Amino acid sequence: MDVDKHDHEHQEPLSCQRIVYSIIQLTFTLYRKSGSWAKDTNIIFSPGNIDAASLMLLLGAKTNMHNQILEGLDFNLTETPEQYIHKCFQQLTYILHLPDHKSQLTMQSSLSTAQSLKLTDKFVKNVKGLYYSTAITVNFSDTQRTQNQINEYVQGETQGKIVGLIKDLKTDTAFALINYIFFQGKLYDEPFEVDYILGEDFHVNEDVTGKHYTGDATAFFMLPYQEKMKNLKETLAQKHFEKILRLIDTRTVDLHFPKLLMSTTYDLKTILSTLGITQIFSNEANLSGITEDAPLKLSKAVHKTILTFDDDVIKTSRNTIWSKMDLTGIPVIRFNRPFVIVTKEEYTNSMLFVGKGNNPTENS
Repeated sequence: MDVDKHDHEHQEPLSCQRIVYSIIQLTFTLYRKSGSWAKDTNIIFSPGNIDAASLMLLLGAKTNMHNQILEGLDFNLTETPEQYIHKCFQQLTYILHLPDHKSQLTMQSSLSTAQSLKLTDKFVKNVKGLYYSTAITVNFSDTQRTQNQINEYVQGETQGKIVGLIKDLKTDTAFALINYIFFQGKLYDEPFEVDYILGEDFHVNEDVTGKHYTGDATAFFMLPYQEKMKNLKETLAQKHFEKILRLIDTRTVDLHFPKLLMSTTYDLKTILSTLGITQIFSNEANLSGITEDAPLKLSKAVHKTILTFDDDVIKTSRNTIWSKMDLTGIPVIRFNRPFVIVTKEEYTNSMLFVGKGNNPTENS
């Protein structure tokens, strides 16, 4: 991490390799299990943001539920103290909120509790100080007004990119978590020209070819052969991904890549339950670190992800240097069937997104 470049005011940054490794492990754990909550639709989620949201809840969790969250996220306190975990996420969150990141990335969580409950000062302070997030009280009995309040907040934080996120808020809700991330990247750092833009078929019904985008983040697109997507999904893990990274080089290709806008909305309860984190949603939940007024459980939790690659850099031209070159022998790569996406933040090396593009024009 380039401290001078980012003008950090804090002390010397922590070495957070263990935390980054745990996010990578969570990435591939959830991806391998993701077939249970998405079949033939696009899959895109943010393991780092799911981790951060869960650790925010950890700040208010007690006894068995506290241990369940740590175990679900695969943290061992004998190896990695809890204070160190929170400090590393504070460091990561700080970097992602720097102005040069905010122009293309918004990663955030917000917590809402019933206005009849008084939040502990320590919890509110830690949520803001460690995770740059908000914890507010709202009137859940006025569902329409509260939905509008939450949606307007998210819309403002994402510069209008996420609109109307909450639609089915119930009057008996006492505690809600809204977790969202928006990333807008470019396929290349510099503007480029193409001879023409054309329409091609994308075959939705199912050696890995990789390409990457670099900048504040790096995106890898892996294109399995027909009928090999399942094999890739089952074998994709930390050691395989590292091997892929070592094999990447720069080559000239005739690339056919679809316009990409992937948007998914998931019930975070389903995702966390996959990790064995269930008590927080039950009547056995102990969140007395958030409020001591009454028993509290997480009533609603949403994970929203939007990943798009900006095509404004494309300039249609009929007289480019490429049109004058002999393209004989240059390999053709067509991303015209389902492909895997992995995106990591460049400075901390932590995972931002992982998913599968089943249909680049479909959103949920």
